[in-house]
Amino acid sequence: MNNEQVHVAIAILYRDNKFLMQLRDDIPNIPYPGHWALFGGHIEPGETPAEAVQREILEEIAYKLPSFSEFGCYPSETVVRHVFHAPLLVELHQLELNEGADMALVTPEDIHAGKAYSQNLGEVKPLGSVVQKILLDFMGK
Repeated sequence: MNNEQVHVAIAILYRDNKFLMQLRDDIPNIPYPGHWALFGGHIEPGETPAEAVQREILEEIAYKLPSFSEFGCYPSETVVRHVFHAPLLVELHQLELNEGADMALVTPEDIHAGKAYSQNLGEVKPLGSVVQKILLDFMGK
């Protein structure tokens, strides 16, 4: 494993056969700016991926993860994504978006198409390619 890799923990949160996604801010210096992604983030030193995903979800949408499971690990040249999944047990309006431009419950059709509509921006935005693959894998299980 190379030392340049960043480890992140992300969560597939699902409700009514839809998946909660975050529209990333359109800032050029972040990965996948202006793309739909999964909530989560960097694993801090001394933190396990499971601890990181719980902390990140709480920080980003003020949601305390119910029981959750590991789905898999997706390493690339630069990032190792530790992927977890859990049901979303609250309504969208009960979440607090603290990071990103929008959030939405995205349908399997949108995931297959690789794009989804942002209510906040009033336009269709692309899904990050890695996130699309992760969700397609998840739906296929």
